[in-house]
Amino acid sequence: MRTRTLVMSTIAAASLVALTWAAVMPLHSASREHVFEIPKGTWARRMAGQKVQILPDHIRLTLGLNDILVLKNHDDVPQIFGPTLMMPGQTFRLPFERPAQYQFACTAHASGQMTIDVDSYPSTPVARIAWRARALLRALR
Repeated sequence: MRTRTLVMSTIAAASLVALTWAAVMPLHSASREHVFEIPKGTWARRMAGQKVQILPDHIRLTLGLNDILVLKNHDDVPQIFGPTLMMPGQTFRLPFERPAQYQFACTAHASGQMTIDVDSYPSTPVARIAWRARALLRALR
């Protein structure tokens, strides 16, 4: 019984330390850019009937951390993203300044549509814990 109490106390203490760390440690990102590349031959493979999934249906960005979407067109044909025509070899950078959900037409995407959710910077301890939990869940998928 005493051993079980000691184990449970240790687990509770470790959980409290982890939650405190997640709440108070500042968030860092190696780069504010979230980069996606359209590989060479994407359009040809799609026209040949292959299901080519190079971009996700949904992208989540966070202001102040990774709030610049970068698309690199390595394909042999132009690609359209929103109102922008990206020529072969061209890179398109789209910085976001407001939290919102954005819908874009995208010829490099299988459905022709992409959703980008831009979250505000998690400035409170509870928001940082939630942000870290969502990031961990996305990494585990």
